[in-house]
Amino acid sequence: MSFAAPFAPEISIIYALTVPLIGMFGIMLADKHQNIREGVTLVTALVTFWLVLGVFSAVGNGARPELLLFEIMPGLALSFKVDPLGALFSLIASGLWIINSLYSIGYMRGTNEKHQTRFYMCFAVAIFAALGIAWSSNLITFFLFYEALTLSTYLLVTHKGDEKAQRGGGIYLGILMGTSIGLLLPAIVLTYVLTGTGDFTQGGILAGSLEEGSWVVMALLGLYVFGIGKAALMPIHSWLPNAMVAPTPVSAFLHAVAVVKAGVFGVMKIAVYIFGTDFLSASGANIPFMWIAGFSILLASAIAMGQDNLKARLAYSTVSQLAYVTLGAMLANSMGVMGGSMQIAMHALGKMTLFMCAGAIYVAHHKTLVSELSGLGRKMPITFAAFFIGALSIVGLPPMGGMWPKFFLMVGAADAGQLAIIFILALSSILNVIYLLSIPIKAFFMAENGRDGANEDGSGTKTIEWGNLREAPFFCLLPPVLTAIGTIILFFLVGDLYRFLEPILGGAYG
Repeated sequence: MSFAAPFAPEISIIYALTVPLIGMFGIMLADKHQNIREGVTLVTALVTFWLVLGVFSAVGNGARPELLLFEIMPGLALSFKVDPLGALFSLIASGLWIINSLYSIGYMRGTNEKHQTRFYMCFAVAIFAALGIAWSSNLITFFLFYEALTLSTYLLVTHKGDEKAQRGGGIYLGILMGTSIGLLLPAIVLTYVLTGTGDFTQGGILAGSLEEGSWVVMALLGLYVFGIGKAALMPIHSWLPNAMVAPTPVSAFLHAVAVVKAGVFGVMKIAVYIFGTDFLSASGANIPFMWIAGFSILLASAIAMGQDNLKARLAYSTVSQLAYVTLGAMLANSMGVMGGSMQIAMHALGKMTLFMCAGAIYVAHHKTLVSELSGLGRKMPITFAAFFIGALSIVGLPPMGGMWPKFFLMVGAADAGQLAIIFILALSSILNVIYLLSIPIKAFFMAENGRDGANEDGSGTKTIEWGNLREAPFFCLLPPVLTAIGTIILFFLVGDLYRFLEPILGGAYG
């Protein structure tokens, strides 16, 4: 962690939260000037990442930067404190915002999307909210930024404005707001009543307030697990497939990185710093939710296999892969926590690659169905090569980073004596092979079928062409290549990542 931070980490926190909001106003002012607007977006993303990297570096060197904004009332404060898990989530969100901004330029121009200024503005607010979630020091701060993320991304989900988008957005908003207000908020209130605090604390805060075998522990855990609807644990998952009506950059970033990762990050952080893994394991309250997570992994994979729409298949795959993080938290041991925490990073790069490839296919050839992709790999070899690498990472094969979360989760399951969970993880990988790797195999090795949708209305003309090849525009092509390479790099950085996250294994927050 040798990065020379430009400011003290506490100052970087407030600057990093402020810059996206400033960028939002800059984007709004540049409304009529496309190049300037997109330039403001990229500069805002780069500066935000630079500031976040300073915080990340400080945490890697042992610091736990804190910032108190103001006290709402005695015992309730809007404040931040950065631990390794939060630092990792913030680095992923801010770093991939740069990649996604490049991709958005190619996609939004290539498809001639309307309301592009609003689109980029909402992205900036969403990043602000994601950073607030990552760095929150207590449940109240977490809840406020969690709701801000829901509201800002609702406008992105409904971006197209048609009936389908409004319906998908209504389901999105209804489930996420309904679970947060109806389940998560009561859980937070009950925690404050029981303990007198909501601070994320080393070893948890409930051990001295609840008996290990009390039914209240399981009830409270259920309120948190299902109240954090962004974790998309079945049956609180239908918002995610319905949100795929959004433009692909939204699906790629917010529903492979920021929104869904904010959910499972919250589940992991509450398990580690509110319940405490020792207390959670001793109470036995984790066991039912461990099995619910395992059930979600398999059922969502089975549903994904039957989806012909490419984005829908990837959406159900995401439901399955998110459950890995919840499973790691519910194993309530060091290797489970490590596996679940690593999954936040590894899945983000792998799944973002797949979603961006899906968008590139749509921009260049206007194809959305898996059944339409036969032979297309010979026209889009770079896109489908990136898809293949991203799929290998999701499956969990070396040398892709996605291998490591499954490895640590299996070790955690063995440590917990839950051998059936190992079987579930192995079966999940087999299902991943079937519904993901079949796509590039079909694209590269099967005969082409049907007409090229890009030629039907002229909307696919903004392409890169070399003879018979027709790839998506450069800004749609480069980002998935970069994230695919990132999955390989992460495979070799697992030792550094393990050492960075190691303090959370003992519940170290301070």
